[in-house]
Amino acid sequence: MNIETIIKPEVRRALKELYQADVNEDNLQLQKTRREFKGDITIVVFPLVKYSKRPPEQTAEELGTFLLEALEDVSEFNVIKGFLNLVISPQFWLQYIREIGKTGRLFEEDYQLDQKEVMIEYSSPNTNKPLHLGHIRNNLIGYSLSKIIEASGRKVIKVNLVNDRGIHICKSMLAWQKWGNGETPESSGKKGDHLVGDYYVKFDQEFKKQISSLVAEGMSTDEASRKAPLILEAQEMLRKWEAGDPVTVDLWETMNGWVYKGFDETYNRLGVSFDKIYYESQTYKQGKSIVLKGLEDGVLYRREDNSVWANLNDEGLDEKLLLRSDGTSVYMTQDIGTAAQRFNEYDIDEIIYVVGNEQNYHFQVLSIVMDKLGFPWAENLHHLSYGMVELPEGKMKSREGTVVDADDLIDEMIATARDMSDELGKLDGYSDEEKEQIYRIIGLGALKYFILKVDPRKNMTFNPRESIDFNGNTGPFVQYTAARIKSVLRKALEQGLDIPNTTGMNFTMNEKEIELVKLIYDFDKTVYEAARSYTPAMIANYVYELAKEYNQFYHDYSILKEENFHVRDFRIMLSSLVVNVISTALSLLGIETPERM
Repeated sequence: MNIETIIKPEVRRALKELYQADVNEDNLQLQKTRREFKGDITIVVFPLVKYSKRPPEQTAEELGTFLLEALEDVSEFNVIKGFLNLVISPQFWLQYIREIGKTGRLFEEDYQLDQKEVMIEYSSPNTNKPLHLGHIRNNLIGYSLSKIIEASGRKVIKVNLVNDRGIHICKSMLAWQKWGNGETPESSGKKGDHLVGDYYVKFDQEFKKQISSLVAEGMSTDEASRKAPLILEAQEMLRKWEAGDPVTVDLWETMNGWVYKGFDETYNRLGVSFDKIYYESQTYKQGKSIVLKGLEDGVLYRREDNSVWANLNDEGLDEKLLLRSDGTSVYMTQDIGTAAQRFNEYDIDEIIYVVGNEQNYHFQVLSIVMDKLGFPWAENLHHLSYGMVELPEGKMKSREGTVVDADDLIDEMIATARDMSDELGKLDGYSDEEKEQIYRIIGLGALKYFILKVDPRKNMTFNPRESIDFNGNTGPFVQYTAARIKSVLRKALEQGLDIPNTTGMNFTMNEKEIELVKLIYDFDKTVYEAARSYTPAMIANYVYELAKEYNQFYHDYSILKEENFHVRDFRIMLSSLVVNVISTALSLLGIETPERM
């Protein structure tokens, strides 16, 4: 049941009868009434005055009067300037919840996207270091967005592009060669990605020492950074790798293998997954061939030093390097090859890149270059540009080893959940195994919710202890609400009260019940809007409002002890629907719902 599909034809009929105007329903603007005003659906009247030839307020009054007489589902209306606010009758909400109670269907066809096939790329780590807090935000946004878009009717392919080649991994490889003494994950007891990351930090430390020495000898800092022996050796290692030198390739495969195993453990703990993983080492050559073809066709040009460039002056941008003078690839070359490969492999309509906002220019250029090279799908490359995530202490730096490691943060979140749950005594009487499982669910739920409740395009500060509070707009608060409802439903079953069907019920809902029904009604549209705007935060903030409203209802009204069995059964059924929506919403955020808390 969609109230807009009931109202729109009547508004069209009103315009025809009142003003002799035939207006297409698609041109009628209906929206949810703002909280500060009374009403459920608001009709924007300003565009309609050209038909009525009357002031907005008068037009709204006349439309409101017509709709009140024509529709039993409209119980009253009010006018605020050029906005007509309609109050939907309790009978509509009762009939709606009866239908949902019978079918259990939460998603209406009115709020489904088209049937396009979408590829979503997220994670995209480098193989020179473990995943960190920034990667966590990237993974959580990408995975949640995939689930939301899929729930809205599109087919989604989740992919990861691993940056497994380039100067970054050569720095770790070179440092391991010089100072590793054959150390392995097994011999050190470290996860492979952590071990490789340690050598990346070691390279930077030794590199800075060399720069300082060269500067002391009279060289400028810029020249020293280019001529330090370590960076020259790393560049030579990269050239050897691209030339297929067996020793270099063997070391590269070994150290990347350590990293991949470590990544997989972290992804598994974080609860994210991929349908396919791409590796830049397998796609950069295709990018080079596409660039050379563009050079041959005159779309690109070669400079005197042999480097290849794209001229983007006509698009208001500068010139973009695509191949270095020594013939090695840059990130743009690799992305060109990867995009082409993906559109060849899959029948996809678009690619969404979940990448930080420091790469805004990169993806703007990628789309333009692909278009210049003649790829018809170039305009269907979309960049979900998310903001940076910091801790209260400030920014993180990989080279200096000051990043917040993803594994350490997950451990910290679980430990914090353990401490706070023990302080509150919430899990007294549970076995140690049950407790640890719940600590994990709470800790990860807190982490995911705190990050996803913020619009992805905004920068944010992550505070672990604040995120795990059992009160306020947090994951544990929403999870606890779900666990509370599940407890009510278990007690109902213990008393022989099955979750009822409301078809034959005859009673009047109170205001709190109506508000809960309205929120359930809003769920599918919220998911639809979150999918359209690439914003999981809409789901997070919606489910918080639903949990908060249910807790107020639970505080004010009895459920199982209600004497009127019609009302009692309705509240049991309503509680069941609320927890279904909460669990579904949390699942779209990649968050588990515990049975008990």
